[in-house]
Amino acid sequence: MTSPLLPQSGGQLIVQALAANGVDRVFTVPGESFLAVLDALRDSAIDVVNARHEGGAAIMAEADGKLTGRPGVAIVTRGPGATNAAAGLHIARQDSTPMILLVGQIARGHREREAFQEIDYRRMFGEVAKWVAEIDEAARIPEFLSRAFHTATSGRPGPVVLALPEDMLRETASVLPPQPFEPIETYPGLTQTAQLQKLLWAAKRPFVIAGGARWSGKAVASLRRFAERFELPVAVSFRRQGLFDHDHPNYAGDVGLGINPALAKRIKDADLLLLLGGRMSETPSGGYTLIEAPEPRQMLVHVHASAEELGRVYRPTLAINATPNGFASQLEVVHPPVSIPWGGETRAANESYRAWSEPTPRDVDGVELGAMIRQLRDTLPDDAVLTNGAGNYAGWLHRYYRFRQPGTQLAPTSGSMGYGLPAAIAAKLRHPERIVVALAGDGCFQMTGQEFATAAQEGAAVIVIVVDNGMYGTIRAHQERAYPGRIAATALVNPDFAALARAYGGHGETVERTEDFAAAFERAARSGKPSILHVKADPEAISPTTTISAIREKARS
Repeated sequence: MTSPLLPQSGGQLIVQALAANGVDRVFTVPGESFLAVLDALRDSAIDVVNARHEGGAAIMAEADGKLTGRPGVAIVTRGPGATNAAAGLHIARQDSTPMILLVGQIARGHREREAFQEIDYRRMFGEVAKWVAEIDEAARIPEFLSRAFHTATSGRPGPVVLALPEDMLRETASVLPPQPFEPIETYPGLTQTAQLQKLLWAAKRPFVIAGGARWSGKAVASLRRFAERFELPVAVSFRRQGLFDHDHPNYAGDVGLGINPALAKRIKDADLLLLLGGRMSETPSGGYTLIEAPEPRQMLVHVHASAEELGRVYRPTLAINATPNGFASQLEVVHPPVSIPWGGETRAANESYRAWSEPTPRDVDGVELGAMIRQLRDTLPDDAVLTNGAGNYAGWLHRYYRFRQPGTQLAPTSGSMGYGLPAAIAAKLRHPERIVVALAGDGCFQMTGQEFATAAQEGAAVIVIVVDNGMYGTIRAHQERAYPGRIAATALVNPDFAALARAYGGHGETVERTEDFAAAFERAARSGKPSILHVKADPEAISPTTTISAIREKARS
């Protein structure tokens, strides 16, 4: 006779389901609406990271999902907690990152009365999440969590939201232990790989752009071998720079903001474009100019994990519904032609990238950012993780740093400010043995700067480089183009960021000269503490290629 299953509370069943599905860390800001979950977490092996703001917790979960390929998990309270977490959900949606947001909810008997902090999450998050649901019965928790993990990871990954009524979490039920999920891979058919080979053999100027999510280290290695066998030029999509070694002779550059004009021309002039894993949305497509919609000038092979994305914007010559892992596993059966006519063009593309990615010294006040990034590029190990949010400062990082391994860039394709610090904390907790560097502008940092307290509490020795030019630089640049000289709402009066780091118990230094940066960075790395380097930058040097004065003069001419 089998022994009866012991009843467990909804809170316990939630934690049991998380553990069964491989979750070893959750990010949260505690709330009274899910006390039963917090109590159950106390008795589990799951690490609980206390953030200072729900937006920070959600970004940490999103970054963890990027790094692992499995859903990052955040737990927040109802009402304001949920609205605060929306920023992280939007990033997960646009970046195709698997993520699960568990949200406390009012008691079931109080619905439809606008009870304290009541929100209809299906209506609120229906646009941004892949699936939004409310668990009405404790007995159905394993079912809902299983679907949440599969939905978050299947096809095009994204966020899932589950609302947890507080009385449901106290309710008890006896259920069978949940079984762990495994992400579902899809593979190209033999006919499709044969068609791909035929198109490549007929091409004269093929070009590859790798992007999107669901790439494993093995898939990245398969893409590299494919590029080598076919002598193909390979570029990476916006903020997906870890997908191809920048020191590889086949690398052609990144397709994003501030694209190399020569690279943009190569993409436009290609007769066969292989878009692997990505959507080629507005930013990497240069406002849908590199590839025309809906009929591309180039022959287009589009490989994507979601069938719904194929033909959604661009009509492909060959559509392949496959995950990057599944597609890459079949590349060995695609054979190159006897004679490859485009090898010289591949070498030229790499030479163009190398020239484009070498910073030119500029006469500026404060720290010259090109030289700073060159210093990081020359000294950081290959597995160092670099994170950033949104802002003009990121242009120097994307252009001049050379990423060499997958999982070393965490940056929001959604263009969300404040991403860098929370993402860096998640990366350092996931990979404590690695150097993790967050780059942030002065405005970007102050969106989530309170999470430095989380880094201190968790012992996450991230190094934050705050680039201070006293303004919202990106908006100021747009402002000068549209309304030259008419500055409005973009100036910033900033604190002493180094002193802030020390106030939290971390290491802090102010760097005002380029020649002082290397030693300051080394001291921060040796400190073993969360660190902030407050880098003073020239506000005139608004981007790697131009100045505020030049933008203003051009706009007035």
